[in-house]
Amino acid sequence: MTQTHQPERPEQATLEAKALESIRYIRGTMERAGSFTAVPGWGGVAMGITAILAGWIAGRAETPREWLRTWLTGAAVALILGSLAIAWKSSRIQTPLIRGPALRFLVTLASPLAAGAVLTVALAHASRYDLLPGVWLLLYGTAVSAGGASSVRIVPILGVLFMALGVVAFASPISWGNPLLMVGFGALQIGFGLVIAWRHGG
Repeated sequence: MTQTHQPERPEQATLEAKALESIRYIRGTMERAGSFTAVPGWGGVAMGITAILAGWIAGRAETPREWLRTWLTGAAVALILGSLAIAWKSSRIQTPLIRGPALRFLVTLASPLAAGAVLTVALAHASRYDLLPGVWLLLYGTAVSAGGASSVRIVPILGVLFMALGVVAFASPISWGNPLLMVGFGALQIGFGLVIAWRHGG
């Protein structure tokens, strides 16, 4: 006796489609809850452009202190641009900044940056301006790599590249410091910012 195949009823197909849609929604919600997706791609581009301008001006500085002031001014502008970009993207994709993965990202990012600020003051006081490019690149890379552990996959890669540039800066002649800063904070930020903006929604 052979069994005939019963055609799938429209009600059953509708239920299965709704179940698959619910599973996809739950999976996407869990992924967003586990990672910080509001990394600002266009903000990174703006920060990179700021760094290139700062590096171009700093390369024409007549004294190390003037060079330092130029880079610190550029860093302050970049910090403002980055913060505004994160706030804008977080608001647009409805990701809160005061809890969950966003808070972990920001706290993890802050510690190496604070260490970099302390070392900047100490090295400038000791007139060891030659060490600053390596310190900045290495610690910024550490911050981005650590913070990127709770973010989209491309962010830790950016951090590792910054760290590699920091190592190169320590092993290179003093004259390479400013160009390496422009490559890291400028070109890398712009390149990765464009990728993030394209692949992760701005």
